[in-house]
Amino acid sequence: MNYFDIYMMFIGLVLLIVGVLIGVAFLTLLERKLLGYIQLRKGPNKVGFIGFPQPFCDAIKLFSKEIIFPLKSNFLVYYISPILTLLLSLVIWTLIPYLIGMVNFNLGMIFFLCLMSLGVYLVMISGWSSNSNYAMLGGLRSVAQTISYEISLALILMSLVFLIFDYNLFKFLNYQQNIWFILLLAPLSFCLFSSLLAETNRTPFDFAEGESELVSGFNVEYSAGGFALLFLGEYSSILFMSMMFSLLFLGGGVYSFIFYFKLLFISVLFILVRGCLPRYRYDKLMYMCWKFYLPVSLGALMFFIGFIIM
Repeated sequence: MNYFDIYMMFIGLVLLIVGVLIGVAFLTLLERKLLGYIQLRKGPNKVGFIGFPQPFCDAIKLFSKEIIFPLKSNFLVYYISPILTLLLSLVIWTLIPYLIGMVNFNLGMIFFLCLMSLGVYLVMISGWSSNSNYAMLGGLRSVAQTISYEISLALILMSLVFLIFDYNLFKFLNYQQNIWFILLLAPLSFCLFSSLLAETNRTPFDFAEGESELVSGFNVEYSAGGFALLFLGEYSSILFMSMMFSLLFLGGGVYSFIFYFKLLFISVLFILVRGCLPRYRYDKLMYMCWKFYLPVSLGALMFFIGFIIM
């Protein structure tokens, strides 16, 4: 690899990070607008043209506020965990198969599962380092939920890997040229979408942030910049999961303009679910994972292994 390739890779990564952060900003605006119309009110509409610069105003406000540290918090860990949360959610974006082949490698699916597992530690550390009972309880609930749904998520992804017999995400583009996997594997796609909702702590599975009993969950003690970084990390994960779902089930086609409409459609589904469904009961969430999603994903995995052996 010569210097030109390294420069191109570096420029590509910088453009990617900037693009993701701008995408996250406008995703929050889209969410506030859609939730406003669902609840028969206007969303942000005072700043600029139809509230267009609102996310940037919010970012300036949050990053210019004073950061408050709880007196008995574990300072270094408390300070650094939001930064690591955002960093992890940005690193995961290098997986998507780009035309310039930035970090394209053959074990993309395994790398994705490893990074997803790391996110659990950061939530747990954020809740623990605040030294608050509410934050700790929110962190524990989030960890239990994420670990449970990660198992079914991993099994669904392994089923797809056995279907195409490769870990490389590029292969999903080739195998879906004639028919999308969502038409072949509709039940699996619904299970995957629900698991992604639980994985990103979104309604109806936002038990880490159960306002009725936990105030705001693991991030309750974070204010100003720390809260903004946690928020950016969460919405960056939502965008990435939308892209991953489009890649795995909606025909891929990363290099076509239509792919981004698919991505937008899945992101809007994330928002619509938040606007339409109430929060699930915690024991029912666990019941659904262990008694429904796990057997379905295990059955699919066994079916594909048997299919290959045949």
